[in-house]
Amino acid sequence: MKIVVAPDSFKGSLSAKEASDAIELGIRRVLKDAEIVKVPMADGGEGTVQSLVDATNGTLIKLNALDPLCREVEAFYGILGDGKTAVIEMAAASGLPLLKEGEKNPMLTTTYGTGQLIKHALEMGCRSIIMGIGGSATNDGGAGMASALGVRFLDEEGKEIGPGGGALGRLRSIDARALDKRISECSLIAACDVSNPLAGSEGASFVYGPQKGANKAMVDILDKNLRSYGEMLEKYFSKSIIHISGAGAAGGLGAGLLAFLNAKLMRGIDIVIETTGLEEKLRDADLVITGEGMIDHQTMYGKTPYGVAKLAAKYKIPVVAIAGGIGEGDEVLYDNGFSSIFSIMEKPMSLETAIENSKVLLQRTTERIIRLYCIKSKY
Repeated sequence: MKIVVAPDSFKGSLSAKEASDAIELGIRRVLKDAEIVKVPMADGGEGTVQSLVDATNGTLIKLNALDPLCREVEAFYGILGDGKTAVIEMAAASGLPLLKEGEKNPMLTTTYGTGQLIKHALEMGCRSIIMGIGGSATNDGGAGMASALGVRFLDEEGKEIGPGGGALGRLRSIDARALDKRISECSLIAACDVSNPLAGSEGASFVYGPQKGANKAMVDILDKNLRSYGEMLEKYFSKSIIHISGAGAAGGLGAGLLAFLNAKLMRGIDIVIETTGLEEKLRDADLVITGEGMIDHQTMYGKTPYGVAKLAAKYKIPVVAIAGGIGEGDEVLYDNGFSSIFSIMEKPMSLETAIENSKVLLQRTTERIIRLYCIKSKY
């Protein structure tokens, strides 16, 4: 029997690799000779670097970079097992969790640190880059990122405007002549699961600005600045930017990646499936087990278990999902590739207790699933 184990992380508890290992132990308690193929997964958000590094036997790189307020912080990215592909989470250097509540201000925050991670990956010889662009603290359209790679953003006096979405209001010209030449040798794919344009009522500033600390007045300014910035990008690079789906992702970083790095925007789960070779690995499987911390109706919107189940359905392979918790609306998943869904919770317990015992709970739940599957297989 061949079983493919392809979970996401259980946030705050287990990495995708740790979850895969726990599931394997549960399977082995019943099927000692089963062929088990473990594929740690992610959806392009938090944990993507670690999952892809684990799945490809890659390397985690730690380095100092500037945080959203230009303070030095320890950040990271991964180099996959091929030694040529870097995987970067922009949130590692430019993410909202790096700021305290009173520090959130998208007028000031910058993606400069994200650019530093890209530059370091280039120096390590990487010419293929995968970037997760969720969880940003920024609204600068990727100008900070581009600045770290050599682009100059100038005011009417020819002076650099400085960092942040607010500073874009002084932008009068863009000088990309010193953009790192190695960029032209690169391919960059950005994990983007939102369709927001750069500016407008559905754009980066109006939709995501408030959660990054912007009040109504700030949102109006930021949106105006991003629109003007987008118009300059379109003129400079002779390509559509402002209304491209996903250009508004991560405070407009999507637009910056499209313009300066000629990036391709893709759904995060699709990138991970392609990078891990999941389709080839599950093609002849008898059973697929996936999971993550919470499964509910939102799982259908780009989450890892849904991506795994959709792929397995292509080959008519049963899929069982295991979750820390099961939320409302999960029943819609049964019509979308899921054979069954289980929670690891065995009795009433606090979240802290569940997290502390998650590895054992996951093993036990998996064992029960496999015992049930074996009963089914006898008939």
